[in-house]
Amino acid sequence: MKILVCISKTPDTTAKIAFTDNNTKFATDGVQWIINPYDEWYALVRALELKEKDPATVLHLVTVGSADTEPIIRKALALGGDEAIRVNADSHDSYYIAAQIAEIARQGQYDLVFTGKETIDYNGSSIGGMVAELLDMPFISLAVKFELAGTTATVTREIEGGEEVAEVNLPMVVSCQKGVAEARIPNMRGIMAARTKPLKVVDPAAAETLTEIVSFTLPPAKAGVKLVPADNPEELVRLLHEEAKII
Repeated sequence: MKILVCISKTPDTTAKIAFTDNNTKFATDGVQWIINPYDEWYALVRALELKEKDPATVLHLVTVGSADTEPIIRKALALGGDEAIRVNADSHDSYYIAAQIAEIARQGQYDLVFTGKETIDYNGSSIGGMVAELLDMPFISLAVKFELAGTTATVTREIEGGEEVAEVNLPMVVSCQKGVAEARIPNMRGIMAARTKPLKVVDPAAAETLTEIVSFTLPPAKAGVKLVPADNPEELVRLLHEEAKII
């Protein structure tokens, strides 16, 4: 079996948010970059668990980005995996990124493509579905449990008010979230091995860019909290009606 795990570079959650170039670009000065947690903690770790059960499994990682993403993909290799592929393209368009991943998956004839449910910077939750459509494969999103028996996967996913269990035959695409695996920390052996694992750089495939960033806007600053005495419910009702305008 061949597994492809999608890896994204995202800012650390403690990064200060600011924009440049007339609010069209994220200001990267002083930002600490990390592996997107949904990709690292859940998609990659579940793939590693499958490989540990079947050592004949081939596990590759893929990222779409310029050379500055290589430290991130090396960190992912430190957790495990046989090799990484970097598509040498710098784009924030979801369709374009999905098209690059789909082309790698098509050429490599992977049986299973894992993504995180979303990236923590854009929260688009769109890549997995697009990749599946481009590959004409089944897609299961928001997986909290993934089991594999032969070529049949049993996937538990979150739905409104509960969970849904689906059985799907490989090949397929799955987006993973909390519950599907337990986060791991790279050990020293993995970190040393990652330095020599293959990291292949490929040119991007021809694909359209369907969106562009017009501008970023920070949310309004939080207003001060108004405290209402417990013995004055009339004032609370007035504030909710006249100021908050929610009743």
